[in-house]
Amino acid sequence: MRLRDRLGISKRRQRQATRAMQLSLVGFVFVGLYETNPGIVVNSALGLLITYVPALLERDYDIPMDAGLTLWITSAVFLHALGTVGLPGSETTFYGPGGIPWWDHLTHALSSSLVAATGYATVRALDEHHDDIVLPPKFVFVFLLSFVMAFGVFWEVIEFAVMHLDAVFGGSVLTIYGIGDTVLDLVFNTIGGVLVAIWGTAYLTDVSAAVRERIANRATGK
Repeated sequence: MRLRDRLGISKRRQRQATRAMQLSLVGFVFVGLYETNPGIVVNSALGLLITYVPALLERDYDIPMDAGLTLWITSAVFLHALGTVGLPGSETTFYGPGGIPWWDHLTHALSSSLVAATGYATVRALDEHHDDIVLPPKFVFVFLLSFVMAFGVFWEVIEFAVMHLDAVFGGSVLTIYGIGDTVLDLVFNTIGGVLVAIWGTAYLTDVSAAVRERIANRATGK
């Protein structure tokens, strides 16, 4: 049984929560503009765009993205953007010194779970589409962890590069708080991957089936 079913959260409530977070992201963009803070503007604007990806996938590629998956994606980008804004009237954000110690870990685990979900849906689709490909559950588990960890390292490199570009051009879009913080980020990335590897079947079966169908259609020229 899915978590939302255990909690008794209806699809209508999930959609309402998604809309509320999207409106909040719009508000965050204006907060960033008012405070002339490029970090808030960029993170909130990109987050808002990402929240519309599920609708795009469903409309243009017939990939089912139910209310729960959409809420999952929206929550990840919303919490990250909220971390860059912080509390109203406060000069500190939820990240870094003076913030909430576990906030960065939470957002990394959520973000990595989305990366793992993408890998999981693709691998399952390939496994089910090709009869000559057999991927044991243990292999899928190890693959997801490796995929998430590799993406996490790639992301940390991007953060490092962006931080140095910030120093050249001014402003602050992404910030690194030292080697210890980077190592913890990678640890919580792995946790997000483990969660998807364990519970991915319950949430991503329909998505995998849709991806498999698209692969089959492309193979037959449809």
